[in-house]
Amino acid sequence: MIKLQFRRFTGKMILCRHRRQAVPDSENDREKGKTMEIERKFTIKELPADLESYPFRHIEQAYLNASPVVRVRKEDDEYYLTYKGDGMMAREEYNLPLNRDAYYHLRDKSDGRIISKKRYLIPLPNPVFREKEGVPGPPSDYSLTIELDIFDPPFAPLVMAEVEFGSRKAAENFIPPDWFKEDVTYLQEYHNSYMALHP
Repeated sequence: MIKLQFRRFTGKMILCRHRRQAVPDSENDREKGKTMEIERKFTIKELPADLESYPFRHIEQAYLNASPVVRVRKEDDEYYLTYKGDGMMAREEYNLPLNRDAYYHLRDKSDGRIISKKRYLIPLPNPVFREKEGVPGPPSDYSLTIELDIFDPPFAPLVMAEVEFGSRKAAENFIPPDWFKEDVTYLQEYHNSYMALHP
């Protein structure tokens, strides 16, 4: 039987103090600090009419390496270094907190273009999933978070929506809302590391 992993929405669902939660593959991985980032990316048809009513964060990030991805990010007043393994929808991820000086020191050593964007956090209550025999549905109060990124120049007017999941099966069975357009999860040109390093 296929098991979907669902996570309940709270005010801090998916978001830790300085970043999204990712999902450890096992207890052993958790002890090593290894997590899995499982997300799908979409372009959108139009911006939500009530966009400014949602919380947002200012993000700046730069890349030190493309394969594996090594990135530094400033998110409001918090800083961290991220390593990402291979993969498009699901991949290993490790994070290390940085201070301000360390962030700018590493940013100055980065390759390509620095990405700057405004990220809105939009709740998605009662998300829809494809029904499969023997697969349980989510609880009635289940919700996800849409991370809507509005990019600054030179990437403007690009806008992308990301949704993170607790399991691969949940990600694969997710049916996006009507205002989403194209699923670009497996198109490398829509991944930030590629955008930064391939002008």
